[in-house]
Amino acid sequence: MNFNCGGAVQKVVVFDIGGSNSRIALFDGDDIVWRDQAATPGQQGPDAMVARMVELYLPTLNQRLLNLDVNIGVAITGQIVDGCVTAHNAAVLPGWQSYPLQKVLSEKLQRSVRIVNDARAAAWGEYLYGTGRGVDEFLFLTVSTGVGAGLVLNRRLHIARNGFDAEIGEMKTADGATLEEHASGTALGRLALEHGYAGAKSLCDAADLGDSRATELVENGIREIAKKLADLAVMLGIQRVAVGGSVGLRAGYIERLRSEVAKYPPIYQVELVAAALGHDAGLVGVAALARSV
Repeated sequence: MNFNCGGAVQKVVVFDIGGSNSRIALFDGDDIVWRDQAATPGQQGPDAMVARMVELYLPTLNQRLLNLDVNIGVAITGQIVDGCVTAHNAAVLPGWQSYPLQKVLSEKLQRSVRIVNDARAAAWGEYLYGTGRGVDEFLFLTVSTGVGAGLVLNRRLHIARNGFDAEIGEMKTADGATLEEHASGTALGRLALEHGYAGAKSLCDAADLGDSRATELVENGIREIAKKLADLAVMLGIQRVAVGGSVGLRAGYIERLRSEVAKYPPIYQVELVAAALGHDAGLVGVAALARSV
């Protein structure tokens, strides 16, 4: 699969550590030549999680790389400052408080490592090689276990000095909760159990089949997302929003979101598209960034 990632470094290894699943890929030039994925052992704490990932993948990487000096890129949820990761959603990654992931991985793998927030990485991948092409102001929105975003402003990936930006999921709603508490897959799972559904998937399936109660529960979260997108459209001049994530890429989700956004006056509206790279967006984005380590 060719993504035209460019750059002087031919080979780069990238990890995309999500709240539920983690992916790894080896890029050789523009191509993903090997990939794998596994459940994220996030509940074990950072040291055990990193040790497990190294145990799983280091033998294969050494065999494929033949000890070549390659860069490593890691996309992970959370606030990242100087290679240290703080996960503000302790339910997803407990124990991650200024954890020196860059230092730990560099020592274990004996290679240069670049750490990037997963939503920022996905935004950059989607902007360079997916639906972001042709615009200057672009937002990647992921609705999955959590709700996150990445911003491209004036054709540059925006990364704040304090490592905390474009955190749309942490934006407050009228009831004092966060957007993530209303609209994430985790929130849908909680609502599902409270209202007699087996889980988030069964709730969304019921909404797709026209169940009025399920539809209202799902669309409450979508309405909250639409409000935030309207705010960002007038504040930052966002031209296009790509929607990704396991929830965001469900059939019919983006149509529901478009319907809510269309209720606002034109100055608040923004073009909505489904992310083209799917789950590869984070891998591709962090690969491009890791080449410049």
